Amino acid sequence: MAENTEINVTEEIPKIDLSESFREFSGKNSDYYVKTLSQIQSSDENANPWNKAAMLCGPAWCAARGLWNLFWLFTIAEMVALVQLGRGIWGDLGAEKMGEAAQLSQRAHDLRLEAGFAGTLGDESAQSSVEIALNLDKAAELAILEAQAAADTWWIYLTVGVVLFVVLRYVMGKYANRLYELQYSAWRLNNKIASGFNVQRLTLGLVLLTVIVPLTLYRFTVSSPVDWLTDVPTDGSYYTNSANMLEGWFDSTADAGKGVFDGITAGAQSVLDILELLLVDAPWPVVAVFLVVIAWRVASIRVAIFTAASLFYIGFLGLWEASMVSIVLVGAAAFFCILIGIPLGIWFSRSERAYAVARPILDLMQTIPPFVYLIPIIAFFGTGRVPGILATIIFAMPPVVRLTALGLRQVPRTVIEAAVAFGATKWKILIGVELPLATPAIMTGVNQTILMSLSMVVIASLIGAKGLGQEVLTALQYVAKGQGILAGLAILFCAMMLDRIVQGRFQRQEDQ
Repeated sequence: MAENTEINVTEEIPKIDLSESFREFSGKNSDYYVKTLSQIQSSDENANPWNKAAMLCGPAWCAARGLWNLFWLFTIAEMVALVQLGRGIWGDLGAEKMGEAAQLSQRAHDLRLEAGFAGTLGDESAQSSVEIALNLDKAAELAILEAQAAADTWWIYLTVGVVLFVVLRYVMGKYANRLYELQYSAWRLNNKIASGFNVQRLTLGLVLLTVIVPLTLYRFTVSSPVDWLTDVPTDGSYYTNSANMLEGWFDSTADAGKGVFDGITAGAQSVLDILELLLVDAPWPVVAVFLVVIAWRVASIRVAIFTAASLFYIGFLGLWEASMVSIVLVGAAAFFCILIGIPLGIWFSRSERAYAVARPILDLMQTIPPFVYLIPIIAFFGTGRVPGILATIIFAMPPVVRLTALGLRQVPRTVIEAAVAFGATKWKILIGVELPLATPAIMTGVNQTILMSLSMVVIASLIGAKGLGQEVLTALQYVAKGQGILAGLAILFCAMMLDRIVQGRFQRQEDQ
């Protein structure tokens, strides 16, 4: 007969003594922090030791302990409280209204003088000036009353400042150790994170507070601060001289590189001419059928139906030629972006040094306002469709470069190693392995480039690119709301057509 025997095994998880780690992390006053950090990391959820040093010293404690995010947060919050205190104690709360009253009184005085002079000449407008002066006197008296009422609210600012300051210091004392424990946890993972009590950090924090607090209090509590504090003391000639120097550089560079710029213009113009021959000069029924068939064969029948509906909308409103010109501009810009961007992305995926150099340039291309880089485009290439394309290329190329590099970097190394083991050359690996696997990222970059090119249609029309952007620009100039909305919808449908075709092709490849 078998006996069932139940064995209860209770194993206690040994507690790790982190005292030495706490001591190494905290540095000065380590006994206190060993005790408090141990309590916080214990199972007691209510353990929250009070930090008197943090409560008394505030942001200075944060600086000494390397909690710079907390330093700036509490410095800004305490500055709000101190400004309210300053306004309540010595701030001239009614100064603005008193100044307004003085201006009104001066204006009334001037009108009375004008009325007296006009009365001596027998002018009938003297009585009207006197009445206006009386109204201004009443407005001045009202402003004085409002100034006195504002001055009587000093105790509100004082109370708000005191309460806010006390609450901030209470929060600091109550939660400082909790935040310091988070700093400790991060330090255990990365010992480069600030730890201990550092006199240099404390000195830096005190210097920052010494500069920030008095200047901010003076700026927001004194009715008329000194000019150098509100306006940057500079000479306007620096701006003029720098602008003249840049203008001279642009002119000399345009003259010296005229041959290069003309060659770029000719190359872009040739692509434009080919696309215009296909989409603008060809009979519109042929172009419409061609686009619908392309959408059907490349994407799907649903995309073809949507393309047909969009083309009907464009043609019905008489925007056919302008829409085809916009598509030509976008197509030419996208062609050059892909032609240049994908090879650059491949290069950057291979060379970290080259990508490190190119990254800030790509950031500049994406973040600088388009109106700014229209200036050098006009200086070097003039106005027209080609400069519009070049401006669009600058704005729309970064996505395809970045996503090509990203897609190639994300190709699994094991797949590449397997291809090398089978004897594949670098070119075979790139064409047959890396690019197919990176296709999703590359196609996303192409799609973003196309959509960003369309977003430049309106801006490029400012330098003579025409198309639908010209229709929107005209609507803005004459406040033609209906015309602007209809042309904007045409741009939207062009963007959606191109997006659906590109994404449909990619989706069909994935489904296969």
